[in-house]
Amino acid sequence: MMNLQIFPKKDLVSTLSSLEELSKTIGKKHLNDFFSEDSRRFEHYSLQCEDLIFDYSKQRIDQSVIHSLLDVARVRDLSTWIKRLFSEEAINYTEQRSVMHWALRLPKDHSIYPKLTDQVHTQLERMYALVEKIHSGQYRGVTGEVIQDVVNIGVGGSDLGPMMVSHALSDFKVKTAKPLKVHFVSTMDGSQLSDILHQLRPETTLFIISSKSFSTIDTLYNAQTARQWLEKQLGKSESLNCQHFIGVSTKPEKMTEWGICKENQLLLWDWVGGRYSLWSCIGLPIALNIGVEGFKRLLAGAYAVDEHFKNADFKENIPVIMAILGMWNLNFLNIQTHAVLPYDGRLKYFSAYLQQLEMESNGKSIQRNDQKVANSTCPIIWGEVGPNAQHAFYQLLHQGTHTVSCDFIAPVQRYTSNQFTYVETADALIDQHHLALSNCLAQSRLLAFGNQALDSEEVESLPLYKQYEGNKPSSTILVKELSPYTLGMLIALYEHKVFVQSVLWNINAFDQWGVEKGKEIANLVLPVLNGNKTDFSGFDSSTCGLLSILLGK
Repeated sequence: MMNLQIFPKKDLVSTLSSLEELSKTIGKKHLNDFFSEDSRRFEHYSLQCEDLIFDYSKQRIDQSVIHSLLDVARVRDLSTWIKRLFSEEAINYTEQRSVMHWALRLPKDHSIYPKLTDQVHTQLERMYALVEKIHSGQYRGVTGEVIQDVVNIGVGGSDLGPMMVSHALSDFKVKTAKPLKVHFVSTMDGSQLSDILHQLRPETTLFIISSKSFSTIDTLYNAQTARQWLEKQLGKSESLNCQHFIGVSTKPEKMTEWGICKENQLLLWDWVGGRYSLWSCIGLPIALNIGVEGFKRLLAGAYAVDEHFKNADFKENIPVIMAILGMWNLNFLNIQTHAVLPYDGRLKYFSAYLQQLEMESNGKSIQRNDQKVANSTCPIIWGEVGPNAQHAFYQLLHQGTHTVSCDFIAPVQRYTSNQFTYVETADALIDQHHLALSNCLAQSRLLAFGNQALDSEEVESLPLYKQYEGNKPSSTILVKELSPYTLGMLIALYEHKVFVQSVLWNINAFDQWGVEKGKEIANLVLPVLNGNKTDFSGFDSSTCGLLSILLGK
């Protein structure tokens, strides 16, 4: 185990005590009062990083709260931890692994880690070559026909990240020699795969098997079904495996054993966590959608935030501020859930992506010193595209008994006239974008200010069930436009926010033992369902009863 620095206990205790006191005063103050006391509150509580604006003026904080929260970061020695993250040190101590997803977006000419940079770009260049070959129509199946459909088979980080980014950047889809569609399959019951295969021709279909360990049972079962589908139509052959499957994994020997030829094996490394892997060759579906240059811009946006995170003073460091606000809301204001609300339909899967990133990373209860945590460590992350959410759960946000903190996300620009043949269409769509923006601003305003956001004369005659308490905290993130570069920035902001919070809570953000054990137990049940094991008396009575029903006994 690494040498963990121990800080004087009284420093942390006194800092947390001061925050407890602030939560009883500042924390109970209404946002209406914060804004009435400071007409320049937006200016004082917003930050900018290139084309990205982070507004946290609607959070229930003042400078005394920010100062005390940053004291926690100081006591936890966040500066040193950031240096450890951007190094080859094994800070994932339970698995004895480095955590270097940041290395996946280093520029090719980066000089600090030349060997590491060379490893990364060797694999990226191999991926780029495959992408160009597929796009140009030079990659063909066993019958000589051009590949027109690519199916990504993965689960967790091997599915959520590539799918989220591909959907978000649909406007940047590149033109290819023949139309190319990329599909995503993750469900272990085969329902997604079954639906997709009915739409495809085996002669023109290529499968990507994405699995860091190349032993994930969900992924391998789907891959085997895909192979059987191909073999039924095209016959068994070595060339079938070689020409219709690409593998992405840390285990080349397992890919070879499965039948994937070496030229179609793309590698990643143990120091890449699954939920941080979209920047690697796991991102092949992204590159197939937005092209090589688009993928490079995605990496460049994330790298820009890496540099901001490493170098900006904590008071001006967006991931640090995001993290301490989350800690304040969860641990001191007792706000247990956090909603992510993008006002752009292209970010449909963003909140689902963040669910894994945050809850798999920081859903922990044991500190690095093997002691139980004293406070909550991760809010429940949820959300939906804002316009849909307004007709689903905003009622609870505005008038429910639970307080929910929110992140609103929107692009400043969405449509331009030169995107369309008919100017009238462009104007109509620009109007729709303005409608979405107006709703984004209105919802955060009503959450914050409640009745004060309404007409004063109207409020006087309103029954209680039509009134709004307000004082619900939120932050707003605006990007100039949603592009590969700004999406890379946005994802990296949340990655680093999660890391900072793990430091504040003294937990390891980079393992996921709770996930692993569930899969192990499933492997004990599977032989019973498959008929290979008849004695299941060793299970609990509930599992035995359910197994009896499933087996028809």
